[in-house]
Amino acid sequence: MKRRRTRPRVIGLTGSIGMGKSTAAAMLRAAGLPVFDADAEVHRMMAPGGAAVAPIEAAFPGTVCEGAVNRRALGDLVFADTEALRRLERIVHPLVGRAERAFLRRAARERRRAVVRDVPLLFETGGEKRCDWTVVVSAPARIQAARVLARPGVTRELLDSVRAKQTPDAVKRKRADVVVPTGAGLRLTRDRLNAMLRQRLGKRRMPHA
Repeated sequence: MKRRRTRPRVIGLTGSIGMGKSTAAAMLRAAGLPVFDADAEVHRMMAPGGAAVAPIEAAFPGTVCEGAVNRRALGDLVFADTEALRRLERIVHPLVGRAERAFLRRAARERRRAVVRDVPLLFETGGEKRCDWTVVVSAPARIQAARVLARPGVTRELLDSVRAKQTPDAVKRKRADVVVPTGAGLRLTRDRLNAMLRQRLGKRRMPHA
């Protein structure tokens, strides 16, 4: 008799800019959980040969150079233009959704117990409805600001603009099933993720490397 394929548990990982989401995702990968990185998928689809290149050039002429989307030029067009941003989302979101469904089918075939959806705008897009539980990474605002402002080319004005477009950290923490602190060292972050995995999956501790 054919064994019935079971759906993996879906962990929704999110957090505001500079909150340490990439670090948490890396820790979960180290624990053996497959991670779907929505941002990385967008980068791939805008690279040469990517599925978003042609439709973006059609919608925003002049934003493609040498077969790839010039993300800075595209950002200049859509960042302060709500309608342009919506046009871009209508192109990108279905493509990301298709890639995510393929990722979940692959995880089911491999009989994975759980996977991670790493999505910056999880709550903003209603993506939490497609998760079994949600994890928000959070750090004090001063640490968040210091991290982001240390990035090349980032100004206080840009940080404030990005924050204004994201659900406030306090709201995300209230909506999350699990809150993981990232402002007091890697050990505490790892310990909280380990506790979550033990409680919800009965999983062993992730490695410290």
